[in-house]
Amino acid sequence: MLKKIVLTGGGTAGHVMPNLALFPKLQSKGWKVLYIGSNDGIERELITAEHLPYYPIATGKFRRYFSKQNFTDPFRVIKGIVQSYKLLKKLRPNIIFSKGGFVSVPVIIGAWLNRIPVILHESDLTPGLANRIALPFASTICTTFPETLNHLPEGKGILTGNPIRPELLSGSKEEGLKLCGFTDNKPTILVMGGSLGSVRINKMIRAILPDLLLKYQVAHICGKDNVDQNLIGYKGYKQFEFVSQELPHILAMADLCVSRAGANFLFELLALKKPNLLIPLPKDSSRGDQILNAQSFKRQNFSMLLYEEEITESILKDKIDLLYQNQTDYIKAMTDSSISDSATEIIKIIDDKAKY
Repeated sequence: MLKKIVLTGGGTAGHVMPNLALFPKLQSKGWKVLYIGSNDGIERELITAEHLPYYPIATGKFRRYFSKQNFTDPFRVIKGIVQSYKLLKKLRPNIIFSKGGFVSVPVIIGAWLNRIPVILHESDLTPGLANRIALPFASTICTTFPETLNHLPEGKGILTGNPIRPELLSGSKEEGLKLCGFTDNKPTILVMGGSLGSVRINKMIRAILPDLLLKYQVAHICGKDNVDQNLIGYKGYKQFEFVSQELPHILAMADLCVSRAGANFLFELLALKKPNLLIPLPKDSSRGDQILNAQSFKRQNFSMLLYEEEITESILKDKIDLLYQNQTDYIKAMTDSSISDSATEIIKIIDDKAKY
């Protein structure tokens, strides 16, 4: 019997990457994988590049601030629910797996109307708005952090961790060094400010660069249009706007990482046992989820934590040195972690909950 699953989720890369990590394993287990996303979200580009069947629907955003679109988007959501209901009636999948984001809400309601079981996945420590709306229509929600279970109805949450793209685990340190023009004689720091980069982190790292380069090499993924032209060719420092296929090699090369605290990347660092200094997005730039993510990793001794409002040049440099001195403690804590093969755990739940 052909098993069919619909994956959904989008709006940001963080709502797509775990689905990209899952689908090869699902296919190897005999599942036919389909995807429902928005017309113009980032998920369309990422999913069609993998040659998965992609079905676009109308979707709207639930904003916490005033916008004219708040008056029109509810109608787009209703249209998306109708489209999802008809589409799922035609596709007849055995189950839906949703990674969240606003595109997922019409799909989940359409699935509920068709009596198709739904599994949600929440990457952050507290459920996002889309998953909170979707929760009554789902049978199970897979969580990334143990603390998330405290925010959910009893018996509905299962701790699975975050699925990791298998290619990230097979990078080559030698390839990474070659990409950056680095040597094997100095430790390497990877600096990463999220998919769009971080102006504050970029500025601070560049300010202490002369001191850092006395002891370390620095690979800096700085975000689109954030390359400093004056620093191109600077020995021991390599800038990238964005990386894709190169990322596994750069991660394999890195001894330490300084980054934001998006859940997907945190669990990639955990899987790779990379000591890290987290500088989460501040509360005034987000709903505070990165702060909670980073606090959880600090409690488990996987990470050091530095709040953006506390950063000075000397504090940042001292924290990096301290991280390097204590790297073995962080590696041991990550090695001892009970969260390992998340994708396998999630697929077991999918097999269990699917309607055959």
